[in-house]
Amino acid sequence: MQMERVNQERAQQQNAQAAAEGTPHDLILEGRKNLTVTGVRRVIHCEPESAAIETGCGVLHLSGAQLSVTALDLDLGEAKLSGRIDAMEYTETRTPGGFFRRLVR
Repeated sequence: MQMERVNQERAQQQNAQAAAEGTPHDLILEGRKNLTVTGVRRVIHCEPESAAIETGCGVLHLSGAQLSVTALDLDLGEAKLSGRIDAMEYTETRTPGGFFRRLVR
């Protein structure tokens, strides 16, 4: 029993470390109603008509109707959403102080 818990904790730590190092990012869309996203760093927002998820490949913006996060495991870097998904778009992750940092250079 104790050994199982140690193995589970070790696996979670390895998954969290892999997520921090750039876990592969995948999308699985099933019938425009269920979406599984891997490589998730955080959920920025989720509202019924839109959602934004930060991944290792940038920010994934979703639009649709009745969107909701049905499962979220940041240790594994996985999020599951349901609802009608009409569009998906990526944008670059912005660096803090981007405009002013470039201005001062």
